[in-house]
Formats: sequence, structure tokens, C-alpha cells
Amino acid sequence: MGLVLRRRSRGAGHPRLSLALTPAPSDPVVEWLLAGDPAIRWQVERDLLDESRQRWEATRSETGATGWGRDLLGFQDGAGTWGGGLYQPKWTSTTYTLLLLRRIGLPPSSEAAVAGCLRLLDDADWVDGGVSYWSGRLLAERCVNGMVLSLASYFGVPDARVDSIAELLLSVPLEDGGWNCRDHQGATHSSFHTTISVLEGLLEWKRRTDSTVADGAIVAGHEFLLDHEMYKSHRTGRVINEAWTTFRFPPRWHYDVLRGLDHLRDAGQVRDGRAADAITLVRSARRKDGRWSKGGQYTGRTFFPLEAGRVAGRWNTLRALRVLRWWDEGA
Repeated sequence: MGLVLRRRSRGAGHPRLSLALTPAPSDPVVEWLLAGDPAIRWQVERDLLDESRQRWEATRSETGATGWGRDLLGFQDGAGTWGGGLYQPKWTSTTYTLLLLRRIGLPPSSEAAVAGCLRLLDDADWVDGGVSYWSGRLLAERCVNGMVLSLASYFGVPDARVDSIAELLLSVPLEDGGWNCRDHQGATHSSFHTTISVLEGLLEWKRRTDSTVADGAIVAGHEFLLDHEMYKSHRTGRVINEAWTTFRFPPRWHYDVLRGLDHLRDAGQVRDGRAADAITLVRSARRKDGRWSKGGQYTGRTFFPLEAGRVAGRWNTLRALRVLRWWDEGA
């Protein structure tokens, strides 16, 4: 990680020069990242190297034509779905394939992705304004609706039902600021897993609609995460779940510290001292070669491994570096 002189804006005033923790293109870790799939390269260009939008958009456009994105699109069937189902099987269903394509950064204009999103809307049972994918159990689970909202919003599906999902989620946060799929069973404390999916969905919906309606709910959700220091009990201060201290990509429906921090960065959250221990956790996971481990994979069916073998992980390294950059430059 090299120090690079960057010009930073001061709002309406004059720009100033400052030293920022920006990796130089000659950094061996950055070079290793840039040698990866276009899905990695375009995000490195945007989030670590401050390349022009024209540059990283050009790289991003390759994600549907080659590499992981092309291969995933190739598994779509004639009906516009993947894996033979909407939410099952995990992890080859339409929902989870589209979630991975969104994280890869497939251009939102993808007709194949839009077709898949429409199947998620058209073939769902609708309950209280949200989607349900379980026959015999009509329940608009908050985490699943957060996922579908993130997909339909990111891929720009022009359908009023997308707003209906957002309205449902905005109507059901718990008093602590987050969400829980078991709220219908009387849950009063939010779930980290559910909350992160809903927050990602509302953020994509906010961007799609250019609306401020979700701002309060997003802030409250961030407060829930930060009040727990991203992974600790608010009562005892102990780690809630040790699994959250290891990082896996793709995260599927699971929460972990890196996913939570990367969301705060993506949402433009200002640096908050309550996340300091979580940042230390990310730093401590860095290997001697400057990279982060690939991490384990969640049990379930996949089309193919993104990063095979016990290797350093480009996804975790990319995400960790941009989280640390966000944190360090917010000092």
C-alpha cells in the first residue's frame, strides 16, 4: 500500500492536496488483483485507483462477455431462471445467481438479468406487498424481500411492485433499528443477517428512485450495527458469532464483519469509532503477502468455484482494501 498524492474536493471551496492511502498501480497486491477477472478489475479501478468513470465502465462492460459473469449467464434457462427455481436450490437458484451477478457488477442494463428479476416478481406469491417463495407458507420474509429489492433496484426493473417491497420493509423495522425474519413469531431483537440484506436492498432502491424516503430507516439500521460494534453483544460485549469474524465470498444470506463494513463504506457512512474494533479485525486478518485468505464456502450447490483451492482471495482482498481505505481516509 503506497502513499499517493490525491486532489480532494472541499465542497464549494477550492480543492486541496492531501496524502491518502491509495494503492499505486505498481503495488504488487494491486497488480495481482488487476490480473484477475474483469469483475475484480473494474472495482479495483474504481475503488482503489480512482480511474475515470469511462475507464472502469469500459472494464465493467466486459463482465457479461467473459469470465465469471459470462459463465453465470450461460446457465440461464429459456424461461429466464437459473437452477430450476426462484429461491431454491441454494446456491444456483435465480435469486442467488442474480445476487452474485450484482456483486460482480454486471451492467444494470443486462437484459438477461432483468428477465430473471421479472420472474422473481411474476412467479412469487404476494403477501402484504412483498414476495413469498414457499408453497403452503405465505410469508414475506424480510431478508428475502431485501435481496429481491436489491436485485430489482440494481437492474432497474421498471415495475411498481419493486416500490411495494420497499414500502413493506420500511413499515416493519424493529425498535432497535434493524429487521428480523422472525418478527411474525414475536422476535423483538433484530437479526444481523436480515438487517444487512434489507439495508443493501434499501440502498439500491434509494439509488434507483433518487428518493430520501428510506434515509431514516437506513440510518437506524446503521445505528443497530454500530451499537453492536458490528459483531458484539450489546449486553455482554462478547462476540455474538465467531463465524462473523471470518470472511467469505459470496456471502449469500450470511452476515459477517467485512460485509457489514463494506456496506457502510458503500452507503457513504462517516467513520464511527464504534467500528474501530471491527476494522482492527480486518487488519489482523491480512497475510504476510499483503493479501487476505479466500475463506471457506457455504455448503450448497454451485455452478463453479470462483476461486478454487486454498488460495489467497481476490474478492476478500479487494473488499478489505477498499474498506481500510474508506476508514483511513475518514480519519
